[in-house]
Amino acid sequence: MRDEIDMDVSPVYPFSWQAATLNAIMRGTFKPISDLLLRNDVGFAAASRIVALAGRVPFRLPVHVRVTPDEAGACPGEWVRAGEELDEGKVLLYFHGGGYFSCSPATHRPITWRLSAATRRPVLAVDYRQGPVHRPAEALEDAIAAYRCLLELGYGPGDVVFGGDSAGGHLTLATLLALRDQDMPLPAAAVCLSPWADLTGAPRRVNRLLDPMIPAGRVDWLARRWTAGLDPQDPLLSPVLGDYTGLPPLMIVTGSTEVLRDEGRRVAERARAAGVPVTYEEWPRMPHVFAILADVVPEAREVYPHIARFLVATQELMPGRATSKRSRAPAALEVPDLSASDLSVSDLPVPDLLLPGLAVPGLAQPVASPEEASAPAPRNPSARSASTAA
Repeated sequence: MRDEIDMDVSPVYPFSWQAATLNAIMRGTFKPISDLLLRNDVGFAAASRIVALAGRVPFRLPVHVRVTPDEAGACPGEWVRAGEELDEGKVLLYFHGGGYFSCSPATHRPITWRLSAATRRPVLAVDYRQGPVHRPAEALEDAIAAYRCLLELGYGPGDVVFGGDSAGGHLTLATLLALRDQDMPLPAAAVCLSPWADLTGAPRRVNRLLDPMIPAGRVDWLARRWTAGLDPQDPLLSPVLGDYTGLPPLMIVTGSTEVLRDEGRRVAERARAAGVPVTYEEWPRMPHVFAILADVVPEAREVYPHIARFLVATQELMPGRATSKRSRAPAALEVPDLSASDLSVSDLPVPDLLLPGLAVPGLAQPVASPEEASAPAPRNPSARSASTAA
């Protein structure tokens, strides 16, 4: 069973015109705008406001998706439930991306509702503190508090799964390391979509030109901003340097052309060296956090059955992990069509979850890109170091 989750995967599929079109649009809009704004504090604040305004645009959800704000918990957020036949004794704790300064649970509902549908469990999307006012250390405090809240509600550690994308992937890894160091019981597994894992300030040369969405120089600038006055070598700031001994199984999903690709690879290598089973998936020509594009990109919809299969395998691998008394026996996994149209979960066909047609490259020997081949409640706003926060 361990072999089913400790593997490298490179899905084989025809590259859709939708993906090609969106890559071109992002290359001509999102990337140059980010490159322009993320250069000083004024542009940084402006970028945060722009994304906040965009997040207020009404987003149409399928009729069977319910979103319930949770303002009374340890960390404000929202519960997302896709369908009626969910196991309420299990939960996926999700940390959205956005560089620690933008986005929200609302902006990431295209991911969270599909995760709920695919995993047959509710999703709690955490509304953690962000910049420009707050720092990643405070986000880490909120993530730990949210996990503690779930345990206090009666969920067993084995009934909780972590998930996050980009900076939320960073927060996922940092939270796992911090909980382990505090001798806290750990969740059953974690899924990281395009994790941002290296804040040491090392220049990013991989995929600088190929990435259609993220300017590498602005990621470097943002890393320097968040680590100012701190030790960037701290694993809670740069999880790529962490010791993963004792952590639960990990799934890491990246796009082959994104500038953060190798950070996910390095995390996978380091976790495996510590004995952690890792599913590393690298999707050809997909952009950063492509799973959020599932409304329009068919390849993005295919990642959710992969996540569902990974989580089922982790449950079977570790049957002795602590679970809550609330959890019912799992039913046969059925993953609905995860398109944006209205859907009735119980009436939709079930796709094959056996991952046919996969090429499995060696993780330790990455294939060089063309560019690489040719180039060299009111919360306390006080900021603390990442190590202290944990």
